[in-house]
Amino acid sequence: MNAAPTSARLSREESRLQTRAHLLAAAKRLFVERGFGATSLRDIAAEAGYTQGAFYSNFASKEALFVELMRERSKAQVSDIARALGDPSSTAEEILSALEIWAQALDAEPEWSVLGVEFKLQGRRSPAFATASEALLNSHRDGLAYCISQIFSRLGKVPPESPAVLAASFMGLSQGLALQRSMLAEAPIGHMIMVFLRSLLAAAPAVGGG
Repeated sequence: MNAAPTSARLSREESRLQTRAHLLAAAKRLFVERGFGATSLRDIAAEAGYTQGAFYSNFASKEALFVELMRERSKAQVSDIARALGDPSSTAEEILSALEIWAQALDAEPEWSVLGVEFKLQGRRSPAFATASEALLNSHRDGLAYCISQIFSRLGKVPPESPAVLAASFMGLSQGLALQRSMLAEAPIGHMIMVFLRSLLAAAPAVGGG
């Protein structure tokens, strides 16, 4: 169990945010190790070093925590990709090199892809959870679609499908590879996403047909 550090120097809000972060990190570990269904709210609080009261001070339920955990991940991932496109003077190869760095960071934390599968499955199992999970997954798809449209535009290429379809396909690829992890350990998810992205870009016609 990870003890939750406290400090008299922390303001009330800083302490609340610290508690919240520890609960999210504990939930992430347990959901990966045990699965969402086999992890109780009490387990999460104990893993983080807090009481159940502290849990309820930050999250209404285990489901609400899971949605927030994945929402934070979605925002970070889309922001990371957008950052790779941030310099308008970057060449095509510089953009792809920046995306390769993003892919390496993705491969350093393969547990997120496992959580993505768990999140989607829980949405199918629980009608009460389905609305929130579907809304977040759609938002994530739209964020990735925007980034994909920018990648093709910046490289002067026409995408072979709508960016939304490509985004959904890359999400499916990530989740599928997560399920095959034991058999495809030599093919990291981020690396494979870049293989497919580079292939699509290479085959795509130039804007204007040039």
